Amino acid sequence: MLDQIIDAVRRVARAEVLPRFARVTGHRKADGSLLSAADHAAQAALVDALAAIDDVPFLGEEMASLDQETAWTNGDAGVWVVDPIDGTTNFLHGLPYYCVSVAYVAQGLPRFGVVYNPALDELFAAERGQGARCGEDRLHRVSTKTDLADAVATTDPKYLPRMLAMNVVTAPPYYSMRNWGAGALDWCWVASGRFDLMLHGGQRPWDYAAGALILEEAGGGIASFEDDDFWTAPLWRRPVIAAANPTLMHAWRAWVRTAGGFRPRVLEA
Repeated sequence: MLDQIIDAVRRVARAEVLPRFARVTGHRKADGSLLSAADHAAQAALVDALAAIDDVPFLGEEMASLDQETAWTNGDAGVWVVDPIDGTTNFLHGLPYYCVSVAYVAQGLPRFGVVYNPALDELFAAERGQGARCGEDRLHRVSTKTDLADAVATTDPKYLPRMLAMNVVTAPPYYSMRNWGAGALDWCWVASGRFDLMLHGGQRPWDYAAGALILEEAGGGIASFEDDDFWTAPLWRRPVIAAANPTLMHAWRAWVRTAGGFRPRVLEA
């Protein structure tokens, strides 16, 4: 099934996304983010391509919120969670940091995840319990850094709670920070060791479903501000604390929770 998803994502990206790269204009949605004809064309093509693999509900970013909620409610046994173009601002401005993200989710957990950057022809993929890869190369704890002071982080302070944002800006524990504007791809760059740390104030399912699985299967650590189990955090706006390996994750999670004033949530027995 993973190979079928990879094939579908490549075909749609090459037919509907790459030919429009830096050649279309966009308009602002109600939330202030940009949308283009390429987003609509890619999502429509993915609806058909993925239904041919498994005809289950489809939850795409470019759908009305009520339709998204309905797809999730009806998709416990299986639902496609899709961002047709993550990083639309980059896409419209000719910056090659954007991607198509597809996850197959069942019972609240992604089973398959594919993230493809057509500008660089680079594809990340994972199957739960079977590992992750970039192209044909296996990803497994590729970052060997153990000290936060040597780490490179990807984050955007404007999405963080005020107290945490101030600490990230004025007293960061890491070496350097980047903000490149495509959340699904950020996950994969942590998984591949290009970034060491990741922090976000709250992502949507299409931002994290595929990428978080890829990082998890690559041996990275993931949590939310209050939940050690990332997959139990609030579905529709899920904060992200992530690191490329368990040693970094332990120190990073502790720093973020202290800097943001968060307390781990205790689940009822």
